[in-house]
Amino acid sequence: MSDMITVGEAVARTLEQYQVTTVYGVISIHNLPIADAIGRRGIIDFTPSRGEAGAVTMADAHSRFRGLGVALTSTGAGAGNAVGSMIEAMNACSPMIHITGQVEKAYLDMDAGFIHETPDQLSFLRASSKQAFRVHSAEQAISVLHKAIQVAQTMPCGPVSIEIPIDIQSAQVPISVLSPPVVPSVLPACNESHVDTIWEKLQQAKQPLLWIGAGALQATDAVKRLANQGIAVISSTHGRGILPDDHPFSLRAFHNADSIDALMRSCDLSLVVGSRLRSNETKTWSLPLPRPLIQLDIDPQAANRNYIADINITGDAKALLEALADKMELAKRPVSDSWKKQVQDAVQQAEQQLREQCGAYSGLSDAVEQVLPKDGIFVRDITVSGSLWGSRLLKATEPMHNIHSLAGAIGLGLAMSIGSAKANPDTSVIGLVGDGGLMLGIGELATMAQEQLPIVLIIMNDNGYGVMRGIQEKYFSGRQYYNELLTPSFNQLAQSMGITAFTIDKATDFKPTLQQAIDLKKPVVVEVLMDKIGKMNFSGPPQKKLF
Repeated sequence: MSDMITVGEAVARTLEQYQVTTVYGVISIHNLPIADAIGRRGIIDFTPSRGEAGAVTMADAHSRFRGLGVALTSTGAGAGNAVGSMIEAMNACSPMIHITGQVEKAYLDMDAGFIHETPDQLSFLRASSKQAFRVHSAEQAISVLHKAIQVAQTMPCGPVSIEIPIDIQSAQVPISVLSPPVVPSVLPACNESHVDTIWEKLQQAKQPLLWIGAGALQATDAVKRLANQGIAVISSTHGRGILPDDHPFSLRAFHNADSIDALMRSCDLSLVVGSRLRSNETKTWSLPLPRPLIQLDIDPQAANRNYIADINITGDAKALLEALADKMELAKRPVSDSWKKQVQDAVQQAEQQLREQCGAYSGLSDAVEQVLPKDGIFVRDITVSGSLWGSRLLKATEPMHNIHSLAGAIGLGLAMSIGSAKANPDTSVIGLVGDGGLMLGIGELATMAQEQLPIVLIIMNDNGYGVMRGIQEKYFSGRQYYNELLTPSFNQLAQSMGITAFTIDKATDFKPTLQQAIDLKKPVVVEVLMDKIGKMNFSGPPQKKLF
């Protein structure tokens, strides 16, 4: 056996060492040495997407469930196509690697007209990545890849780009360049003084509030123990399911409900853990958070980012919340029945208000909840239904079982569903997209069909840009411009690709049709004709001031 291998093969072998099971991508003359090595070795599955944006979104979704996600794209315009999806992965703090090609090393950044060349590609990769690396020599390629993976997996995680010139990918290197995987930087140990600081304030609070984001995804047990002690818990949409929605002290994700707003104003402490406190969840940061406000985050830069906290603590959410739960359970503080009833009444009012706003489509939310198995995954695009019933009314009982675009971008739902299904091969996935958003990545329907993934894709067809209609109605005196979009028959389009398709034109068909679709355990499209069922009233999340 030769002791020399190509850099492309060294990359494939290194990804295998990190237990990577799937690479998503589009093959190109500027990444074929890597793709060829993956195919020749036959250990990693390669999922061919129809576009680079789709590949990165699939890898992003995969990483949210299985750790390291990997996308492979071409250079230049190919890498540029991936930027929007990289920004989404940045918002989601996804541990993902984007491997892209580059022109031959001698022509880097020369603006010489080399095919696929983009001068200073590294700049736009840096702008859309946690960090971006360029490989300068064949011998250095694997050490740079190790570093990129370490950065991606170190909390707060994020997508990392690495560009490898095509002549370096093809170059021969000794097999000795391979080295063992590196580990992410370790989390700080639990600081007892931090626990004592929070505990001192918490003991004085009678109606405390815990606001959790995705930074608390590993702290599910601790959050539940704290809720059992009478702490009301509200989650960001990314943190849904950390505490099951049916817990008596869960405020779910009803940030914008009047009853929850009133309840929060009656609280006497806020502990914010691992959340960015995003604009759409805080009425553009005008939602008053109870004082004292304590913010806990692994990222030192999170301190005072959007709200000025009374106490800022940098540390690991899981370790600190577990220690805090220990103290609370030891203190055996009685849980107030009156406080418990206040929480439950506020949630009931918020749900009823939302059901009235959703109208007939609350029945679609109920149908999804009833047919999706307990371990099933719901993936929603940024569409009216996703922002109304999908994000809040549909109950979440497990973390990461209701996922969506954190960047607020439309068009990612289908690719995100594909990555979720590939990462969870024995799990049912329901994707929710709008007709307008789907058209941005319509080609990935072919990926869903080719991979034979058991995804039920619900397409909410209102023949246009529904959310913009609502915003224009509310903020622009009802003037309607540019929101009418020609859409194909998604039913016929799906069938042309060999995908089973159903159409729903009345609300009574929601549950039986979805049940039939999910029982098939194969790719299915369900097109919902909203002009037959009725519209939903939505003009974006409540704002302090939009314009």
